[in-house]
Amino acid sequence: MSFSLLCSTRFDPLLESFIWNNAPDGTPSPYLLLSYQFDRLLSSASLNQWAVSDSLNYGRLKSTCDKIVQEVNGVDGKAPLKIRVVVTPSGAMEATATPVAPLRYDPIEPSRFNPETDSHGQFEPILSIHIDTQPTADTVFMKTTNRQAYDDARARAGIPPVGAPRPSYTASDCPDDVILFNTSKAITESSICNVAFHRDGNWLTPPLTVGCISGVFRRLLLENGCVHEAVQNSISLDTVKDDEWVLVFNGVTGCRLGRVRRVQATDVDMYTV
Repeated sequence: MSFSLLCSTRFDPLLESFIWNNAPDGTPSPYLLLSYQFDRLLSSASLNQWAVSDSLNYGRLKSTCDKIVQEVNGVDGKAPLKIRVVVTPSGAMEATATPVAPLRYDPIEPSRFNPETDSHGQFEPILSIHIDTQPTADTVFMKTTNRQAYDDARARAGIPPVGAPRPSYTASDCPDDVILFNTSKAITESSICNVAFHRDGNWLTPPLTVGCISGVFRRLLLENGCVHEAVQNSISLDTVKDDEWVLVFNGVTGCRLGRVRRVQATDVDMYTV
């Protein structure tokens, strides 16, 4: 199956106030972890043996983002945007942008939340996140335009594909996201985020070997000790409890807090048409 590489980042002037988000040259950056996005694009292209190493560089990625921000926001526009960059096997690079809600806090901050002792008020609204009703076997650690496995999981939970508007008939208790698990019952990721569960005083995230994407915010949290990588298969379907806290994170929203809802296949039928 043919595919292109995908990266989704965030443009938001507030990001320039966080030192951890600085560009490779040390200057403040309005793009969320753009250097990490570039690192992942380059390594994924190399793993796929795409001959794009000469044309794929950080400056080109930033210029592509700068261009789409100017097209959407105007020369001096500061409105936060989700930027979606696609890189083809030939090295072509295209970007699109859509508005997103402004950040209300440091995107790392929810990873410091302790469910046993802390108030979650500042992190409202809390996301409602379902566990998928069947395993998914074909996820990989690279982020690509082949999103079928994730769209299928969203459909089973009654959630439209990413970017599609929610129809007017969507149930009021339709979840915000859905968590996938593999054929060994190991939790992998959500349809749009890496995940972590609070265990023995720490946030633990599944290892890449279970079949989750190597997320850029996952990398940041691991490097800063905000989350820790779990032992293989230790975060399994059998260990996740209904209504427990889950930390979700990606390169657009940063960290968010959610609560898990365990559902049966029959519970999902009411959301699907």
